[in-house]
Amino acid sequence: MAGIARLGKRTKRLVKRLRRGDVAIIDHVDLDRVSAEDLIACGVECVVNCAPSTSGRYPNAGPLLLVQAGIHLVDAPAADLFDVLEDGDPIVVRAGEILRRGEVVGRGEVQDPQTVQELTEQRRREIGEALEAFAQNTVQHMVQERELLAGKLELPQFATDFRDRPALVVVRGVDHKRDIKALRPYIRETRPVLVGVDGGADALIEEGFKPDMIVGDMDSATEGALRSGAELVVHGYSDGRAPGREAVERLGLPYKIVPAPATSQDVAMLIASEKGASLIVSVGSHFNLVEFLDKNRAGMSSTFLTRLRIGEILVDAKGVSRLYRPQPGSSPVLLVLAMGLVVLVAVVLATPGLREVAELLWLKLRVLLGMDL
Repeated sequence: MAGIARLGKRTKRLVKRLRRGDVAIIDHVDLDRVSAEDLIACGVECVVNCAPSTSGRYPNAGPLLLVQAGIHLVDAPAADLFDVLEDGDPIVVRAGEILRRGEVVGRGEVQDPQTVQELTEQRRREIGEALEAFAQNTVQHMVQERELLAGKLELPQFATDFRDRPALVVVRGVDHKRDIKALRPYIRETRPVLVGVDGGADALIEEGFKPDMIVGDMDSATEGALRSGAELVVHGYSDGRAPGREAVERLGLPYKIVPAPATSQDVAMLIASEKGASLIVSVGSHFNLVEFLDKNRAGMSSTFLTRLRIGEILVDAKGVSRLYRPQPGSSPVLLVLAMGLVVLVAVVLATPGLREVAELLWLKLRVLLGMDL
């Protein structure tokens, strides 16, 4: 396969530059489902991973999705492609070999669908170690961040009003685009506070909605989203770092910082909860164990615990779209009445007897109203 090499160690940033026919050169251990779906959507036909697409810790879905979509996946953890290749180099991938101008610059192993499927099934049966590691990390987080879990989160004053309103928190995650489409009637009728977590803000804008607040590191939100007029909340960390500060300051935009050890989506949900939201609907977030493991972050334990803290006001978007039934608006009723009126007028005009009655009624009405005859 021949194409232009596009290199990126952060897959979620690389997909913004990919075009159909490009060869994606990534460095992504345990390729997750969301990243795989983004790569498929970009139309690439070949992906070369300079890290193991699966480490064997748990059954990550990314590699299987890629190969089932017909994408040529090569694992080349021993190849130093990020040092050898330049972004934009024309390359050829022949089986497991990567060539530039006829010279082999790296070798890897082709991931064929049958083998990937078998390994995925095997890891599903041997998931115990990943569960143990996740549980240990969760307990450790509970000990280290007991103040956060106890509700001691210092929040600034926000312009966005959450009090007694539903909130919709959108994360760039599993099926987030489909969920937003399914929730269109809900958003239109309930008018929730729209919160985009980094790239989730762009997902809202793409569907025709304007986010009220954007929370995160601002690393995957586009400049257009940041300039949309939404209130910007930069996620800070316990050590004083706030990676998103530089991006918003460079654009000259006002912002607030919320320091918290959790992930950005946790911060967004905690803000909504602490500021009095009546309901929090989560779009694209993680709601089952494999999705938590698939995110491949130690900090995902904080996400698990955040959900426990927020409790019953947190609902997954899929549940809302299945249970919510939109109320009929006034437009269909008015349309039916107008059509009925048109039919009635047509019948009266086409029937001589009814036409005469209508003329008599119109004459009496004019007399009663004192209109000139």
